[in-house]
Amino acid sequence: MVTAVGGLPGHLDGFVRAVREAGIPVGISQAVDAAEILTVVDLLDREQLRHGLAAVLLQRAAQRQSYDVLFDLWWPLGDRPVVEGDADASGEGGESTLDVPDGAALAQLMRDELLRLLTEGDPEELRRFARDAVDQLGQGQPTPSGQSYFSYRVLRALSPDTLVAQLLAGLLGDADRGGLAEQVARQTVRDRVSAFKSAVEAEVRRRTAAEKGRDRVAKNAVRPLADQVDFLRAQAADLAELRRAVTPLARRLAVRLSARRRMGRQGRLDFRKTVRASLATGGVPVVTHHKPRKVHKPELVVLCDISGSVAGFSHFTLMLTQALREHFSGVRAFAFVDSTDEVTRFFHPGVDVADAIARIGREAQVVAYDGHSDYGTAFEVFADRWASAIGPKTSLLVLGDGRTNYRQPGVPVLADLVRRARSAHWLNPEPRRLWGSGDSAADRYGEVIDMVECRNAAQLTEFVTTL
Repeated sequence: MVTAVGGLPGHLDGFVRAVREAGIPVGISQAVDAAEILTVVDLLDREQLRHGLAAVLLQRAAQRQSYDVLFDLWWPLGDRPVVEGDADASGEGGESTLDVPDGAALAQLMRDELLRLLTEGDPEELRRFARDAVDQLGQGQPTPSGQSYFSYRVLRALSPDTLVAQLLAGLLGDADRGGLAEQVARQTVRDRVSAFKSAVEAEVRRRTAAEKGRDRVAKNAVRPLADQVDFLRAQAADLAELRRAVTPLARRLAVRLSARRRMGRQGRLDFRKTVRASLATGGVPVVTHHKPRKVHKPELVVLCDISGSVAGFSHFTLMLTQALREHFSGVRAFAFVDSTDEVTRFFHPGVDVADAIARIGREAQVVAYDGHSDYGTAFEVFADRWASAIGPKTSLLVLGDGRTNYRQPGVPVLADLVRRARSAHWLNPEPRRLWGSGDSAADRYGEVIDMVECRNAAQLTEFVTTL
């Protein structure tokens, strides 16, 4: 493992800071626990150290991928422990695990070695082989800043995916094909090939970090956590993770709105209980009793912009709408681009959100003119056709970026809707600094409705918590 024995505290402090900068919350007590881990684990056992630090620094499984990337940068694989002042502290030293004869076809020899290692499944040997493979096959053209290494050059030369058939044959032997044994073997092969690819990428990052610095590489290598990915830039994998975060947020939002009702005025006076209680005080009703006030599930109207400029956000907000239906007695969902249509019918229980979105695009009447956002017209259509949807028991939730394409924003119509609703909030996926710039009317809408910056799931969580 590459680190100076005398500099462990400072090295650990840098690692903890990097983890925190990656968006993983690490408090002082966790940092102290991480220092304690160094005294109880075998520092020469890299995987033991990896899992030990993860146990005290991480709170959720979703943080593990980012953590592993940073761990590989700060605690790279080496052949031996490095003492402070050692000239070979880069981890480049140590002899190769390959015995390469002169004149041999290097790539084919390494493919044969990779096949053997994947069959045996020793993770430590695979990582060491990955380091050798990057050293032998991953070098690109030298640049003014130093030598460059590329994982795609290694994977293209070795083509580990083409070894699956041979690996299966080696793992299964004479066992029958098509049964449980083959399924287990295939999964084992997939896991080992994936582990090798990850080891190659980690080694390339380590070498790049040695040339350009760990901090610079970490900023590009570590993906933001799912709850910190901007909705407007979310990819399919991010949306899958967000889908798992939406349900508990919807539940908390419903509880918050229900709590507001519980904290309202008490129910009607219970005359009988009040008179009975007054007998203890000589007939004077010192303490009054009230009938319990029935707490209803809150009603909710969601008004969502689904234009192309907010496609990622609209996908998320429709997922939120589907989740909210489980906790609100009367959720009505409306979508708009330059016209408005009710889309509640597309969100029946158990529906797949992707299918619902596809049906909305085909069947909902949300485009009347040119398909560009027109908030003013959308608000007017909603007020003309569904004015009764907003009442004193209704919470209104508007979702969109507030960009009107320089058309009338319809602020008076929105103000009237807000006035008639019990509560109203607008979640805006754009940064606050952009509100009011260009064709954005967010600053004007913010004068009549509570405008909240909601660029990612973390901010949505904060909104629900402070509601």
